[in-house]
Amino acid sequence: MARTNPFEFLQQVRTEVSKVTWPTRRETVVTTFMVLLMSFAAALFFLGVDWVLGMVVQLILGMRF
Repeated sequence: MARTNPFEFLQQVRTEVSKVTWPTRRETVVTTFMVLLMSFAAALFFLGVDWVLGMVVQLILGMRF
């Protein structure tokens, strides 16, 4: 594999970075909001599942709530 010198490497990096389509501020904000919303929804879902399974285990073992 051919080795490139650091200057050539940085030129290649700069060229590749210029080809990237960066998201707009609005896209970033909307995506961030959706990630936070879905994380919160998943947390509530797993909280509910954990609570229900805990109740079932307590009923099976004959313990009081």
